[in-house]
Amino acid sequence: MALIHGGDVESFIRDYGREPIDFSANSNPLGLPESAKRAVVDSLETADRYPDPLSRRLREALSEHYKVPVEGIFCAAGAAEVIFRIALAARPKKALLVAPSFAEYEIALRTVDCEVLFHDLEPEMDFVLTGSFLEDISEDIDIIFLCNPNNPTAKLIEPELLLRIADRCREKGVLLVLDECFNGFLDEPDRRSLRRCLPEYPNLVILGAFTKIYGMAGLRLGYCFSSDFELIRSLEKVGQPWCVSSLASAAGIAALGDSEYLKRSLELINIEREFLTIGLERCGVKVIGSSANFIFFLSPVPDLGELCREKGFLIRDCSNYRGLKKGYYRIAVRRREENIKLLEAISEIIAGAK
Repeated sequence: MALIHGGDVESFIRDYGREPIDFSANSNPLGLPESAKRAVVDSLETADRYPDPLSRRLREALSEHYKVPVEGIFCAAGAAEVIFRIALAARPKKALLVAPSFAEYEIALRTVDCEVLFHDLEPEMDFVLTGSFLEDISEDIDIIFLCNPNNPTAKLIEPELLLRIADRCREKGVLLVLDECFNGFLDEPDRRSLRRCLPEYPNLVILGAFTKIYGMAGLRLGYCFSSDFELIRSLEKVGQPWCVSSLASAAGIAALGDSEYLKRSLELINIEREFLTIGLERCGVKVIGSSANFIFFLSPVPDLGELCREKGFLIRDCSNYRGLKKGYYRIAVRRREENIKLLEAISEIIAGAK
């Protein structure tokens, strides 16, 4: 089976017999919060019971944390599961996506035989979404998925344009699914989010996850918000009832209350993102996007990913994203000692190719 995402550590271990330094998956470099680890251990005592099929305590914690009505929250085993459930519940006939962006939107839509149209982001514009996207939003579009900041380009949609898109979708009766899984890493997360606008846009769904900001990729925990409570209820009906484990739920509740962990995470990422960006530019690569906790760039050595792998590093080769060619890469922001090692490896590779 061909794997299309980053984070495939197991394949590297099977090939080389050792652990890589993984820059291909965008999780928090601090790892799981200690508070979440303790919550997981404590919850093992009741792991013989079925988890709450309605994730009530977790939804209540999310409601309090993000100031969203609890009736407008659905939780699942990662944002990817929410994406697939939205496709199953909405059964759209025609969708509009941007390219490049997260592959799971198209994959989920194809499972319900949805026709998928694409708005291509221009490399000459550094893959920034512009007002021309509004022209593609018409009455025959049923659903749109947007990622802000976008994955893999690490580019943001300007707040004014995002509101114009939401207005246009409401006017045309289009379901707008806004993926904000990386929002928590931004300098102004509230200004960049449309959570505050949910009551005004019943056609809006906002995706979130504990995967990235809280380093819970292995626990699988995601959610969505909407003011369309009927849609939220429909998401519960299109999959198995126990989609959030009791261990993941306990970890999520604990993490939401750990403000100190979040503060340390953002301080580290802001410092190390700048360090990596400067270092990559000195190596001779073109840095295109650096929002959130990952960096998108164009390498002068097209096979940089394979050469980094030989040196023990996994970076995300983005050539399998629609609209991208060989040479585009994405790396996560990690700790200083790991970042130094990666930059040294990239510098050696590029110098050796000249």
